[in-house]
Amino acid sequence: MSQSQVVINTSGMTFADVLNVARHDAKVEISADALAAVAKTRAHIEKLAAAPEPVYGVSTGFGALANRHVSPELRQLLQSSLIRSHAAGLGNPVEREVVRALMLLRLKTLCSGHTGVRPIVVETMAALLNADITPVVYEFGSLGCSGDLAPLAHCALVLMGEGEVHGKNGAIVPAAGALSAAGINPIQLVEKEGLALINGTDGMLGMLIMAIADLEMLADSADLTAAMSVEAQMGTDQVFLPELHMPLRPHPGQALSAANMLSALKGSKIVASHRDDDTKVQDAYSLRCAPQVAGAVRDTITHAKLVAERELAAAVDNPVVLADGRVSSNGNFHGAPVAYVLDFLAIAVADLSSISERRTDRMLDKARSHGLPPFLADDPGVDSGLMIAQYTQAALVSENKRLAVPASVDSIPSSAMQEDHVSMGWSAARKLRTAVGNLTKVIAIEYLTAARALDLRAPLEPAPITKKAVDLLRKTAGGPGPDRFLAPDMAAAEVVVASGELAKIMN
Repeated sequence: MSQSQVVINTSGMTFADVLNVARHDAKVEISADALAAVAKTRAHIEKLAAAPEPVYGVSTGFGALANRHVSPELRQLLQSSLIRSHAAGLGNPVEREVVRALMLLRLKTLCSGHTGVRPIVVETMAALLNADITPVVYEFGSLGCSGDLAPLAHCALVLMGEGEVHGKNGAIVPAAGALSAAGINPIQLVEKEGLALINGTDGMLGMLIMAIADLEMLADSADLTAAMSVEAQMGTDQVFLPELHMPLRPHPGQALSAANMLSALKGSKIVASHRDDDTKVQDAYSLRCAPQVAGAVRDTITHAKLVAERELAAAVDNPVVLADGRVSSNGNFHGAPVAYVLDFLAIAVADLSSISERRTDRMLDKARSHGLPPFLADDPGVDSGLMIAQYTQAALVSENKRLAVPASVDSIPSSAMQEDHVSMGWSAARKLRTAVGNLTKVIAIEYLTAARALDLRAPLEPAPITKKAVDLLRKTAGGPGPDRFLAPDMAAAEVVVASGELAKIMN
């Protein structure tokens, strides 16, 4: 685990900052400038709280109850009641990295100087992250509008010393004991703070950033496994020549994937063995069009990254404290921009999964594999080879097609019709995480299949890069031979893909 440090200031943060804290336990430090901005804005909020005029989020109720002017003696109860009532999630606990990203991104906005919380609030949230105290956040509870309300409320509840956290051994324990053991004092929320802690798109944004990082790696892995499949099926590398891509169809992702595949096949004795064979006019689409599909995925990732970078630069809260001191209601908490690209990525993931599975199936079919044994079996009929690996892959691809149905086109009104259109961005993010995990497995099965097929092409030798990929897999998964317990080999291939080691061969 990395022990690097991420400094939070008023200018926002980078993708790398989010990944380092969420996945690599980087420590968090709040800059002096950010603390000064927080203190300055808080002083303004306190003046408004003392004024007789009602201010939303400061001295009123929330949502459909915003017309209630709350007296000063009830305002602390107002904020703590908001958190307790909104910590209403159900389902399975979400992953630790998701919660850490959620907390960090809310902390980033709180440190922007636009929310009106006290310095003690941001300092305590940073202390939770640094002490590795992870609130228990449940899968269901956010509609992706008015913020990721329930997930953020479960985190805010822990700041108050209430709710539950994941203990050191993974067990769920009361938050009060965990804070006490870490020497962290719970805080009593005051005007505006409860609302500021839950009014953001932080959960869906954190999951988007992590999905983008995973998909950038998987796109490289997919290019390499596709090249291995082309080679194993006696395909041609000539369709990947650069003059067929950027000059004729200037999609950057397509050009990059084609260049990757051409590089991976350079020096292949297998490809060279049939280069002058004029009986094969064209390869099947799943081989020939691999750069067009993988490239479209890459360009989709690029678009999603642009949206995520914009959102990362945002200070999402309602009401928000403007630079001139005005406290203004707004709709920036609506998750539509993030939800759309989460759904767009799920479509791209489904299609990349689909074309990978088609290449796998071709390698297993003796009628289409150009001389490979049925199912790559040692003794076909006695042995089944990789027959059922493709079944597993097909099941994963089928699920990804279902997960490609967009969440962001749905909306169920809430809060007595005050919140009458919502984004469902959290749901889009959750299904994308599942789809990315499925894609990792799909690519792993193509990798396992193509590696065995290349072994079976001996004595013809694969290209240096594809051979390196086969050799990497052979450290943990065996090659051709009689049937054996297949699941461990598939799991080993998944580990190589998920770790990024396969993608590194392309770089």
